[in-house]
Amino acid sequence: MFLRATLKDGFSGMYVCLCNGLTDRQVRCAAKAGCSAASVHRLLGVRPKCGKCLPMMREIVRDLAQDAPDGGLASVASPA
Repeated sequence: MFLRATLKDGFSGMYVCLCNGLTDRQVRCAAKAGCSAASVHRLLGVRPKCGKCLPMMREIVRDLAQDAPDGGLASVASPA
């Protein structure tokens, strides 16, 4: 069973982290900003608690990296 959250704009998102109330949309935004799965909590101002969300966060970050035109290299490349 997936828990859903209705956000202000009416988008229905899935809760990824129940301990902190983080949705897949928040995780995707953090990943698009260049966060790794390990740093999503920090960017969003919370700390991981039970850790059951981490596999899903890794999957979301990995999927976004694969969908990126550069294969996700821009988020890990260091500036020249």
